[in-house]
Order: sequence, then C-alpha cells, then structure tokens
Amino acid sequence: MFYEQTEFHKELLQNFSIKGLIDKPLPRPLSGFIRVRRLDLFITFANQKPKKIMSILQTAERSSHLDPSENVIFQRHLIAYKEAAKLISGTVLEIGSGEGYGVSELAGKSEKYLAIDKYFSPISEDLMGKYNIEFKQMNVPPLRGIADNSMDFVVAFQVIEHIQDDELFIKEIYRVLKPGGKAVLTTPNILMSLSRNPWHIREYTPSEMKNILQISFKNIDLKGVYGNEKVLNYYAENKKSVDKIRKWDIFNLEKNLPRWMVQMPYDILNRFNRHKLQNNNESLVDGIEFTDYSVKDVSDGCLDYFCIVTK
Repeated sequence: MFYEQTEFHKELLQNFSIKGLIDKPLPRPLSGFIRVRRLDLFITFANQKPKKIMSILQTAERSSHLDPSENVIFQRHLIAYKEAAKLISGTVLEIGSGEGYGVSELAGKSEKYLAIDKYFSPISEDLMGKYNIEFKQMNVPPLRGIADNSMDFVVAFQVIEHIQDDELFIKEIYRVLKPGGKAVLTTPNILMSLSRNPWHIREYTPSEMKNILQISFKNIDLKGVYGNEKVLNYYAENKKSVDKIRKWDIFNLEKNLPRWMVQMPYDILNRFNRHKLQNNNESLVDGIEFTDYSVKDVSDGCLDYFCIVTK
C-alpha cells in the first residue's frame, strides 16, 4: 500500500525540480520513499513547510526488513548485531536503536539494556516484558543523564557518520564506559561508497576511522564487513545503475550543493534504484542473508568498518 498523490506531493516535487511526475500518480518505487508505517508522518507533512520536512524525513535512510528491496542493506546491518551478540554482556547502551530490530538480537545477552535514539522508536511490548530494557529519546552527543563509568558495552551501528561533532561523540562513549568496557561501532567505508550520501555528514577512510577512535581509545581493533560473491554481484549491479543515474548530473550538483538540497532527490532516486534492482534481480536480492557477510581484518575493500575499542 502506498500513498495517493496530493497537492502536497506536487509542491514537493516541484520544489526539487523533478519533472514529468507531477501530473500522474507517483510510481510505486518513488512513492515508497515514505513508508506505510509512517502514515502519521505524512499527515504531519501536509502542515509543514519544506524546511521542516527535511528534518522529519531523516528517518528515511533507515533500512527495514519490511521492504524486500532493502533486504541487502538490512542483512548487511544485521551481521553487525550478530557479531556484537558474541561479545556483549552486563549493562549495554545502544546509541541509535532505530527500528529496534537490533534490540532483539542483543538484549538477551545483557543484564540491563538502554536504547537511545533521536526519534521516538518504542521497543515492542514483548521485548520490554521479557528483558530489562529502557528506551530514551535524545539527540547525541552528549549522552545526557548517563553516568561516568556506568556501561559494560556501548553499541553504535551506522551512527557516527550522522554526528556533527564526531570527536565529542567518541569522548562521550569513552566517558560512560566502565574501565575495561568495550564499544562496538560500524560505519560505511567511503572508499566503497557509490555516491555521496547527503544524509551523512562525513564518511571515513580506514586511516581516518582509526584517527577518530584514537582521540580517546588506545586499544583499537579495526575490522571490516565484507560480502561474498552474491553480495559483490549485487554491488556490481548497483554500481552500474548508480553510474547511469550520475551521468545525468552534468553540473556535479551531487557534490556541490548543500546536503539539505540533495537529500530529497537522493532518497527518491535511491529508493527507485533499489526497487528497480529488486524487480530485475529478485532472486539475488531476496536470497542474500546475513551469513553472506563476514567480519575480517580491515582493508580498503570492506563495505563497512567494524570497530571494537576497549577503555
């Protein structure tokens, strides 16, 4: 189920100079950039000015197991939780709990689990009743209300690239960890990114990733997330498709415009591209599982960094 086009859709599309779509209903891949489960957000949109809309739409980058076209990226994120589950115990803090699917992977390994997110993302009642879980809505950094030396483990997956003050972010993680406590972080490898992601404030090379961690931590184990042949086949098909789209950007607007101006077009084209790949390669997209990813020593060819740091 997808939303019908409204005058608001037309105004939004016109504001971003996307022509040829405003006189007919949005195609399924394009209308998918606002998901059904966010109907309340769409109702809010109709009463918001475009500037306000951009802040609301920052939930759009999150992957979901509910959309088959996002399966590849969802499984890539899931492997991080599977690997972290082998490490964690005690009191755990997850920064950026998002849709909450990671909580189900990790909460059972903890004595107490604190999940925080910028957006209100309530944890399921089943999980709340089964485990000792608390959810707090807050912007970070700082980690307000969390005491020094109080956490055995901190988990922050696909978060640091969204943080303006990444140095303070690392310092705050260090502050709340107990002596000997560990943090596990993931973030994309910029060397393998196919285009600029305007939802990210920055991405890192391997050396940049190590440098930012060294602000507070001396004990750093920098690894990478890799895909097998199936994943790399998808990556190759995705690259071909992205390259075709980027050929139309003759003025290099992708890199030259401010982030906020590129976010909406990026999200529309990204979702369009994922749906196209899913329609053209359904068995490949649907067939990828978290076991098609692995965590090994870092190199320029990893998809994400998987960082383990110890206080």
